[in-house]
Amino acid sequence: MYTESVENYLKAIYKLSSRQGGGYASTKAIAEVLEVRSASVSKMLQRLEKMGMVHHRSYQGVQLTSQGRRIALRTIRRHRLLETYLYEVLGYSWEQLHSEAELLEHYISDLFEAKIDEALGFPTHDPHGDPIPSKEGKMPDIQHIALANVEVPGEVVIARVPDSSAQFLCYLKEVGLLPKVSLKVLRKEPFNGPLLVVLGDREQVIGREVAGKIWVKKKRDLIDGGRIDEENS
Repeated sequence: MYTESVENYLKAIYKLSSRQGGGYASTKAIAEVLEVRSASVSKMLQRLEKMGMVHHRSYQGVQLTSQGRRIALRTIRRHRLLETYLYEVLGYSWEQLHSEAELLEHYISDLFEAKIDEALGFPTHDPHGDPIPSKEGKMPDIQHIALANVEVPGEVVIARVPDSSAQFLCYLKEVGLLPKVSLKVLRKEPFNGPLLVVLGDREQVIGREVAGKIWVKKKRDLIDGGRIDEENS
C-alpha cells in the first residue's frame, strides 16, 4: 500500500513522460501539474528514487522504473473505473467525476476494483473517452489527433476530452462536444483563428485553444471495439 502522495507523483510523471513519447519529466513540469513547490518535488523525487520507483538524470528529470510504471497505471486504472462507475451506476454528472475519483482512487482494494470492473462489463474507456489500462498494467495504444490539427474538410468523431476542469467539461456538454459525437470541420480561420464545424444539424464556432484540447479520430475508425453509432453521425 502506497501513500496518496506517492501515487499522485507517479501518475503525474507517467502522464508527463507519455506526452513526450516516454521521455523525462522535469521537476518544473511536475510542480506545475501537482501545484506544489519545486523544492517539495525535488525532495519527493529523491524519496521515489530510493524506493526504486524512478530513474533520475541530471538536467533532464525523471523516468519511471517498471515498478513505478506499474503503480502509476494501477492508479490510473482505478481512477477511470471509478469515474465510469460513478457515472453509469451512481448517476454523477460528467463534470463531477474527476474530483470524486481523485479522492477515492487511493483507497479501494484489489477486490473492489475487480468487482466494479465486472459490474460495468469490463469497460475499455471512461466517460471522457480516456482508455482504461488493463488489470495486467497495459495501456491500450491510441491514435488520436487534436481537433485543431484536422485537415479541412474533415469528418471526425470525438474520442477524448480532458477531465480535470469541471468548468471546461460543462462548456463541452453545453455545446454538445462529447465523446462519440461526429462532426465535420468546414473551415479553419488563419492566424490561429477559430474553427467552423457542423455539429448535428447546426454550425458551431470552436476556438482554436478549445479545439487543441479535444482529441478525435477519423469517422471510419472504430471506437470501443464497434462502429460509430449512427444516431451520432
